[in-house]
Amino acid sequence: MGRLFGTDGIRGVANVDLTPILAYDLGRAVGYLLDGAGRSVVVGQDTRRSGDMLVAALSAGLSAVGADVVELGVVTTPCLAFAAATGDHAAGVMVSASHNPAEDNGLKVVSGGRKVDDEVEDQLERLIFQADALPGRGNAELGRIRHDTAEVDAYAEHLREAAGDALQGLRIALDCANGSAAAIAPDLFRRLGAETTVLHAEPDGANINQGSGSTHPEALAAAVVKEGLQMGFAFDGDADRLIAVDEGGEIVDGDAVMGICALQRLAAGTLRNGLLVATVMSNGGLDRAIEAAGGRVLRTPVGDRHVYEAMERADALVGGEQSGHIIFRDRANTGDGMLTAIELVKAVGASGGATLGELARQISRLPQVVINSAVRHKDSWEVDPVFAAAVARAEARLGSRGRILVRPSGTEPKIRIMVEGDQLDEINEIAGELDELARARLN
Repeated sequence: MGRLFGTDGIRGVANVDLTPILAYDLGRAVGYLLDGAGRSVVVGQDTRRSGDMLVAALSAGLSAVGADVVELGVVTTPCLAFAAATGDHAAGVMVSASHNPAEDNGLKVVSGGRKVDDEVEDQLERLIFQADALPGRGNAELGRIRHDTAEVDAYAEHLREAAGDALQGLRIALDCANGSAAAIAPDLFRRLGAETTVLHAEPDGANINQGSGSTHPEALAAAVVKEGLQMGFAFDGDADRLIAVDEGGEIVDGDAVMGICALQRLAAGTLRNGLLVATVMSNGGLDRAIEAAGGRVLRTPVGDRHVYEAMERADALVGGEQSGHIIFRDRANTGDGMLTAIELVKAVGASGGATLGELARQISRLPQVVINSAVRHKDSWEVDPVFAAAVARAEARLGSRGRILVRPSGTEPKIRIMVEGDQLDEINEIAGELDELARARLN
């Protein structure tokens, strides 16, 4: 059997790849490994129909090894992480496939408010494969399962404290992706004083992320323009990402959001070490904007875990991904779409009257082309001499005018070819040539 854990926990088609048996075995493994006996594990879910089934199995597995379970119901992943970090819990497990379609689901394990590292995932995986050998508990030692939303209220209060009065009177729209944000965001932003138009907040178990949210912000953009709003915020299915929309309906992606926030903190002298952490996928224009203001950008491999670990090592407070998964380490240990929206509003408010669109345009964009090449041997591109040599020649051709990134997809039989540079025609030509060669050499 192949590795269960991918770049963001265990994911698969619910009841096909991700079965109740697997969820039960993970529950037993988490309770056993993370000292769940006599302590509780907090569990949350998004709005997928399969969530109830998987939570029931997961909770049963935890209880079987003596761990008490606190089920939060439908919550965001950052809310689950907050509860796991602030309550007396051994760990937390979120049942969600984030921005994936409704047919998928996932299991994400957190400890201390952050995703567990590769070593812990490897140990959990070994225990899952040996689940029958794990000791069970007698009736008197079984864990109890209860439903409690008190920690959801504490999380909402945490966000209210972060916001202060920054949203008072602001005219905004929210796209909740028919996901977890629907349970928290509309009421929260209205309580914060914003005049709030809400889209896609009627989950039915099958419509999560469907033509909505951070991966499809078109309806949000149209609503902002039609109603003359100041900005809009689109979350993904579990609300750990944010994509914004400015007053003119233009998309403000993760690069622009963290660039705006980092530049504001640089100006205020609160961007610790003058450092912003971003992945290799972020646009080179972000580096130019931050460096021009006296800061610098530290690059990491793709994945929010890599971002957070680099932030810890470098003692940075702001970091994230182009996809909108942004971490404010002085506020949270993980990406949080609602917190990111609040921080963005505060940055705009501190600008002295500039609009979101005007601030976003300060983050210049280099032309960038990304091609997903369907190949059977996605991990072989570096050892194929012909393809590797072609990449090296293309890098030499661009020189300091651009860059090339080739990496295997973490979820599909593809390699991602990203070419960035000053001249769109040139990078299109290079990307096309590498794509054609990849399909010829790696299939």
